[in-house]
Amino acid sequence: MGRHTWGKTAGALVLAATVAAVSGCSSSDGEGDAKPAAKATAVSVEGATTTLQDAVTKFDTDGGCLEQEAGTCWEQMQALMEPARTLRKAMNAEKSVGPDFWTDAYVLIDTMEKGIAAGEDRGSTPGVTNRPDVFGSAHDLSDWLDANPIK
Repeated sequence: MGRHTWGKTAGALVLAATVAAVSGCSSSDGEGDAKPAAKATAVSVEGATTTLQDAVTKFDTDGGCLEQEAGTCWEQMQALMEPARTLRKAMNAEKSVGPDFWTDAYVLIDTMEKGIAAGEDRGSTPGVTNRPDVFGSAHDLSDWLDANPIK
């Protein structure tokens, strides 16, 4: 019977300590010790445009995606998608123009996302490939940004 009582007591103490820890109770008096979360730096549309267009230029100067086999161009797809996502965030934050202004750009970025959603480079086989969605749309987006600058 002594073991049974000891087990219950120890279990109750562990439970109490766990509840106190989870509820935020502590013996520390430093309420102001917590640092505020760092605020993310917003990227301007101009900066995001330059980054995307630089990525498209790099893709072209590096030779593009010449391999026919699947899986050989996934890194290049990712290298174009990342600045396109950053551009979308910058477009969403831009207040000098409304969302209607960005409609064509959003469509192109969404098409790139559709191509990336496959999760891999599917190669160049017609009807299967996702390369035009990513590479073609990235080039079209770069051209659209040149034709539609905001100031």
